Amino acid sequence: MKRRDFLKMTPAAGLAFMINGLPVSTFAAQPLLNLLAKQSQANGRVLILIQLSGGNDGLNMVIPIDQYSPLSAARGNILIPQNKVLSLANTTLTGLHPSMTGIQSMYSDGLVSIVQGVSYPDPNMSHFRATDIWMTGSDSAQYLDTGWLGRYLDEEYPNFPTGYPNTNMPDPLAIQIGYGVSPVLQGTNINMGMTINSLSSFYNIVNGTVDPAPATPAGHELTFIRYIAQQTQQYNGVIQTAASKATNLSTLYPAKNSLADQLKIVARLVAGGLQTPIYVVSMSGFDTHSLQVDLSDTTKGTHASLMQNLSEAIFAFFDDCKKLDIVDRVAAMTFSEFGRRIKSNSSGGTDHGTAEPVMVFSQAVNPGLIGTNPVIPASVTVADNIALQTDYRSIYAAVLADWFQVPTQTMNNVLLQSFPISPVFKQSVNVDDNAVAGADEDALKQNYPNPFSKTTTISFASQGGMTTIQLFDAQGRLVRTILNQNMVRGKHQVNVDRGSLPAGNYFYRLTNGSDQNTRKLVVTD
Repeated sequence: MKRRDFLKMTPAAGLAFMINGLPVSTFAAQPLLNLLAKQSQANGRVLILIQLSGGNDGLNMVIPIDQYSPLSAARGNILIPQNKVLSLANTTLTGLHPSMTGIQSMYSDGLVSIVQGVSYPDPNMSHFRATDIWMTGSDSAQYLDTGWLGRYLDEEYPNFPTGYPNTNMPDPLAIQIGYGVSPVLQGTNINMGMTINSLSSFYNIVNGTVDPAPATPAGHELTFIRYIAQQTQQYNGVIQTAASKATNLSTLYPAKNSLADQLKIVARLVAGGLQTPIYVVSMSGFDTHSLQVDLSDTTKGTHASLMQNLSEAIFAFFDDCKKLDIVDRVAAMTFSEFGRRIKSNSSGGTDHGTAEPVMVFSQAVNPGLIGTNPVIPASVTVADNIALQTDYRSIYAAVLADWFQVPTQTMNNVLLQSFPISPVFKQSVNVDDNAVAGADEDALKQNYPNPFSKTTTISFASQGGMTTIQLFDAQGRLVRTILNQNMVRGKHQVNVDRGSLPAGNYFYRLTNGSDQNTRKLVVTD
């Protein structure tokens, strides 16, 4: 076996210690994660990825009430009775599974953004391949051996793992709680997860040494593994220190709920001062091919228990974050490798499907629904699936650009191409001036006329490549994508029709490569 192949196959992470009875794995530094850590130090922001493993039935979680009649024909044996569907604030068209009262309450409080119809073109329905696509950020036919948060290891840190942790980067930059390691942090040559599994490794850390390896071809690999183990133990120490500085304050964490147990640890570590910006937690059991519901009461059964565990865990976590005074620093996002079919099967379950809803939780979200309810055909076949509305990488783009505020070029490099930024998070713009601070007069002109009542023209310059102009309302919510295409280098104009825009103040943002410029426009009656 070649050394390069050996290192790529090195087990990623393991268990050095337990917190609240759960294994905690640590991930070492990567360039993008280093950037996120700097953002975390500046604004304290933390992202928790919540993986729903197995393929979640989104139609049983976020229920399109306006499609109830065709849903009854397509999945009558598992459908939640309409009078049991939980209502959502400010809409009568969409509701939640009756077990999700906690998330219903958070939605009413403006802490939830639900993105409808999330998938990608030509979706894959294999658990392993679909999970790989979501983790690597790839196209359906694109096979990548790096995670979407690990693209820059060779370019930015060619000597890794030498020299880490250090005074500038004392804490692990990603933590996965629970067994297994997410490939989202896979580097080019090695998986960035690390583990400690022997007493000698601990004493090597104390002495700054590793056990001597035999003088054989495999000796170099053994030395490398021992170095990784030593590095992991150092990260374990800072995690243990952080855990000792904070105590969970919420009394709402449910018993016998694995996700709640994981999130309980996250809250403790964030409140304990750990600078780690990324946490990965997970739930399993979503592969509900049969007995998805109790056939005598469809509000109960396997999926109902999953929805209850998800809702109660997230509700308790955010209650804890509020009591610990860290709620403004955290955002959490659910995702599953795929959704499930519109039509149920004869076993009281659902088979592998395509698009699904994604939920994002934070005080910084644009609360409500993004996209529309899926349209259910009057006559549904076993091959029918929910239509794609939002590419999953547009949500990743929102996390990078609007939550962690990484540069546009970094975001595009991570995602391997440019994607529209889903309006999951609120924007920060200066509402007092037409020219927002930092706007480049040569790159983005003031629209003319301004104010306008019917049409206006935006003049701008592109350096070439993907060029995007997005329109936001005064609250920072995306209301329209005016332009999103590859442009030749030079000066351009685009006409904007008012359409159904109500009168008021708006902002338009030009994104081209690493440059962003924003200006204000006014719509009048």
